[in-house]
Amino acid sequence: MDKYQKILKEYWGYDDFRGIQREIINSICDGRDTLGLMPTGGGKSITFQVPALSMNGVCIVITPLIALMKDQVEHLRQRDIKAAAIYSGMTHSEVITTLENAIFGGVKILYVSPERLSSELFQKKFSHMQVSFITVDEAHCISQWGYDFRPSYLKINDIRSIKPEAPILALTATATPRVVDDIQDKLGFKQKKVFRMSFERKNLAYLVNRTGDKISEVLRLLDEGDCSSIIYVRNRKRSKEIAEVLNKHGISATFYNAGLENSVRDQRQKMWNEGKLRVIVATNAFGMGIDKADVRLVMHMDTPDSIEAYFQEAGRAGRDGQPSKAILFYDGNDRHKLLRRINDTFPDKDYIRKVYDHLAYFYQIGIGSGKGCRFEFNIDRFCQYFNHFPIQLNSSLKILTRAGYIEYEDESENMAQVMMLLRREDLYRLNSLTDNENAVITALLRNYGGLFTDYCYIDESLIAAQSNLTREETYAILKNLSMRRILHFIPRKKIPHVTYKQRREESNLLIFPPEVYDKRKQEYTERIYAMINYAENNDICRSRLLLRYFGEKRSTDCGQCDVCIAHNGHHAKPEDIADAKKSILDLLSDGCRHLATEVNKIRTDREVLKETLEYLISEEIIHTRDGMIFK
Repeated sequence: MDKYQKILKEYWGYDDFRGIQREIINSICDGRDTLGLMPTGGGKSITFQVPALSMNGVCIVITPLIALMKDQVEHLRQRDIKAAAIYSGMTHSEVITTLENAIFGGVKILYVSPERLSSELFQKKFSHMQVSFITVDEAHCISQWGYDFRPSYLKINDIRSIKPEAPILALTATATPRVVDDIQDKLGFKQKKVFRMSFERKNLAYLVNRTGDKISEVLRLLDEGDCSSIIYVRNRKRSKEIAEVLNKHGISATFYNAGLENSVRDQRQKMWNEGKLRVIVATNAFGMGIDKADVRLVMHMDTPDSIEAYFQEAGRAGRDGQPSKAILFYDGNDRHKLLRRINDTFPDKDYIRKVYDHLAYFYQIGIGSGKGCRFEFNIDRFCQYFNHFPIQLNSSLKILTRAGYIEYEDESENMAQVMMLLRREDLYRLNSLTDNENAVITALLRNYGGLFTDYCYIDESLIAAQSNLTREETYAILKNLSMRRILHFIPRKKIPHVTYKQRREESNLLIFPPEVYDKRKQEYTERIYAMINYAENNDICRSRLLLRYFGEKRSTDCGQCDVCIAHNGHHAKPEDIADAKKSILDLLSDGCRHLATEVNKIRTDREVLKETLEYLISEEIIHTRDGMIFK
């Protein structure tokens, strides 16, 4: 047993590694930049946690989700592993303490968000750390060709320049071959090194249910068994409505979306994790970091706009290896909705220029001025005043951001504020306060100076912890004290902001480079059509189709998706397949493109021809596009 196995056994109780975990660990411990492609539930965390404990220094883990950071830190500390995280909501002193602990050896694994990397404080402290290696989780986010591109990930190379000797470990569960190359390029890999684990999930049946009455089908499936389930929907309103329907039918359910307070989301996810709620109805805000192994059903009532998003969300079913289902409900309107998203996400360039002009009118910014100015952005008022639709407006602002003209922060969170309304001596004379109210006021006075003369930003989590209360209880007490005019409490809120990165230009002079608009629109359009092809496909095994998308050349039919089930009992004889294959290849031997109808005229059994075409296409011997077939 080598040192890596000893660590695995001591801290996690496993006798040996699985899949490609060992190869990734060996590579990163040898100091090589490494990219690991592992499916959801493939054990990604082991590939950086084990080497972090075997090497000198601290492992920096860059991940986009605060909930994931907190969860992993808690689990690591339960195993007596020195782990910490830096996230929004921490006080300045807490951040400094955590970073200095990492400098002086008190932390082996430090989780940070990508946004934190550009902080001057972080970079200064980071330069003094002994860094074993840098882990980039959800690495597809760094690629503009990926489905979930996040500009903050581009800052990773900045900190790499501070510690050029520290190798990079990039991990993702969803990456096409093009994205695999782009990840390595963007992260500055010294040499390309990729380890791939098959994305095949043999215990997971992928099904497409074509129905005009989706909610009835959901209720029918949930009635068939008392299992833990996730239902994905497109928008916040729909998540609440469907959860209410389920509860009316006696199915314990709640909804989850980005519009809820963090504490409410955490509480709902915890109840679902513990089995106190059977179903969670969610938008894609319910995503990375879900670690519930016994989910039996993942259902999509609205079709995602990419195979990557669908594959990752569907993959949250059956992580314990037991038989599970991922069901996509698809009806006659879904194709139209998907195609409409292309123009919603990439509005016409003239429309974007109009939005740019309207912004200037809204803030009264003249030509040649405005650079560096930052404004709160009331999107409802703006839409009403200039007659815009929120979805296209939001997309236009993001394109203007990528083009470098503005910076649009759609959910910039402002911290809560408090100011005392009573004088200090009057406050001390109060005898009507409860013990909890006294505890909250004491915590406020202990942590923040100047409360009697001006508003101070406060951290509700810190006040709650020092008062031995929950965040919800602390919030209620502060609201009550504000109503009684003892203090004035301004709750934290999320406010969009717009910042001019350049002086205002004439809108007709705006330039949208291909990487900002045309190429990205083309890439997005291809992803939409790939999703439509998946949903409307009746010929190729769904598992095989998904694996092909991610570059797996060799795969077999799963035997359990709706396509395979429909084909059971219709397998052609090998000699018939061979004859049909020869006829098709003979037709295409001239190197020209042929109409699919020409192939259909080949004299053979219809099912034999269908099965032969499926085989030739899946093995990439022939190709189809726009109703044409060619080699």
